[in-house]
Amino acid sequence: MAISAETLLQLDRDHLWHPYSSISEPLTVYPVRSASGATLTLEDGRQLVDGMSSWWSAIHGYNVPEINIALQKQLEQFSHVMFGGLTHRPAVELGRRLLDLTPVSLQHIFLADSGSIAVEVALKMALQYWIARGEGNKNRIATIRGGYHGDTFATMALADPDNGMHTMFRQLLTEPLFIPRPGCRFGESWDPATMEPLQQLFEESGESIAALILEPVVQGAGGVYFYHPEFLSQARILCDRFDVLLIADEIATGFGRTGKLFGCDHASITPDILCLGKALTGGAMTLAATITTSLIAETISSHDDGTLMHGPTFMGNPLACSAANASIDLLLSSPWRSRVQKIESGLRRGLAPCSKLSAVEEVRVLGAIGVVEMREAVNMGRVQPLFVEHGVWIRPFGRLIYLMPPFIITVDELERLTTAVVEVVRTIEQSQPVTAA
Repeated sequence: MAISAETLLQLDRDHLWHPYSSISEPLTVYPVRSASGATLTLEDGRQLVDGMSSWWSAIHGYNVPEINIALQKQLEQFSHVMFGGLTHRPAVELGRRLLDLTPVSLQHIFLADSGSIAVEVALKMALQYWIARGEGNKNRIATIRGGYHGDTFATMALADPDNGMHTMFRQLLTEPLFIPRPGCRFGESWDPATMEPLQQLFEESGESIAALILEPVVQGAGGVYFYHPEFLSQARILCDRFDVLLIADEIATGFGRTGKLFGCDHASITPDILCLGKALTGGAMTLAATITTSLIAETISSHDDGTLMHGPTFMGNPLACSAANASIDLLLSSPWRSRVQKIESGLRRGLAPCSKLSAVEEVRVLGAIGVVEMREAVNMGRVQPLFVEHGVWIRPFGRLIYLMPPFIITVDELERLTTAVVEVVRTIEQSQPVTAA
């Protein structure tokens, strides 16, 4: 017998721990009955236009026929087998697709089960590479402040130590070498001085740095900040000059979100290690990939027993690989570039009124990403229900109210999202106390 909606919510409230939430003071959750296209239908029948793409992954929307069919076909064969000592067609076919999409020098693919693990594997690859080279002293990781690379111990160390999501663990983590967030913004005239902190770090500590890890062009959950593509070009040159590996974390930026297939494409650079996730399966299943060069793979494999020391139980899951194959095929056969351009235009137009509000620090848009940065942190407990009342699903964090809608969103649905943002921001502004000048 099906439980009632009230019982469902009570059980959830009493026993389920949601991401970034408190058990003692839980935020309101909204039970979803179904999802299709860009619409979430709640148990009570209310329909919400989705502005989050399920944390940026559901680029095709929900209940996608092509992905559903792929999952059903694979389910009739087997849902999972261990990847240790076995292989299967969906994984091999996915490997072929990824080789076709990524730079030719990236030849070896590790199929992980989440974005955080993909980054963990990338870090491990970089460290094992230098150990295999007999240069184990190159064991530090450099990164940019304001980034986000995951929630596991190695990845959360890469978050900003002062303003990131994991500052409480700071004393327990192996702190990387930080450089400031690139000051030259996307769309501005390039300032060569932007590279001075990275060059200085490499000059002072390059002999101990194994790799530089960054999110190309767009920093994601660390602040949704857009920086100049030339930083990537110059970072690639400096990494080569100082013998430092370059890791590109494209988990949030991959598969068209920024207007290019990958963030690195804005600068036409090739990293030594590439991390993919989120939209890899169109949001249908959890899957990620870490892709590297033959040089790195062969060097690791020539040392001692030649083993890359990582192996998640569910790596290369056949259902997830089948979903990824269908998602990639669907993306490439769709007019995704024009769709993203239309979303970018709609976001610029729809969010523009926010820039005139005193509660707003900045409005920025790139590709299918729209951000309203507030001057003060958003009260989630108060703001989330306001968005639901407007018939949209938008989940802010910190000072950011942002949109990353599915690529298939309609003009009317996008306008509904941006209108809701403007109205809620106005409500926030009206509720804030007025201070004397």
